[in-house]
Amino acid sequence: MDLYRMNMWQVLLAGGPIMWPILLCSIFALAIAIEKFWHLQKIKIDTREFLSAVLDNVKRHQIKEALQICDNTSSPIARILKAGILKYDRPRPQIKEAIEDASLYEIPQLERNLPVLATLAHISPLLGLLGTVTGMVRVFQVIQARASAMQPVTPQALSGGIWEALLTTVAGLVVAIPAFVLYNYLVSRVNNVIVEMEKAATEFVNFLTE
Repeated sequence: MDLYRMNMWQVLLAGGPIMWPILLCSIFALAIAIEKFWHLQKIKIDTREFLSAVLDNVKRHQIKEALQICDNTSSPIARILKAGILKYDRPRPQIKEAIEDASLYEIPQLERNLPVLATLAHISPLLGLLGTVTGMVRVFQVIQARASAMQPVTPQALSGGIWEALLTTVAGLVVAIPAFVLYNYLVSRVNNVIVEMEKAATEFVNFLTE
């Protein structure tokens, strides 16, 4: 049987029961990656332009307008700055505390589901290894059964277990490699957003307390 001519259903059946949890890992990993890409694209803004507009309104004491800009901007940067604007007439420590409190909520939202994606990337090859072991167990069971029955051990009799062993290893790696690449890329994107948040917050606090 040629692997490259097999359809998905044939591969799943040849790979044995371990192929199903590997398939589930791939589905969950893809769903998380799509959700994170969509979320990061949704909150993407021009930080410099946004901050300039907010500071310009605050400078003119147009606090409602500054708050309106934050409300109309779907970004964690806007939400943490809004927390600072609400305390604009307070001492520096209180402004910083308000921004930090808002960050404590926003950062976990940015990192949501990334640990799950990392877990899927790590367990997929382990599931493949488990499938390899169960496949080899099947091979030795066939050998034992045929030896007990005084029957010759043929390659065809062993092929089922060997297929299971090899296919689960391949499937586990096929899921794990892109999942791990996506995880690292998404972590770098999230870290960039967090850095932008910190820069904007620092500039905002410095502006208010000059």
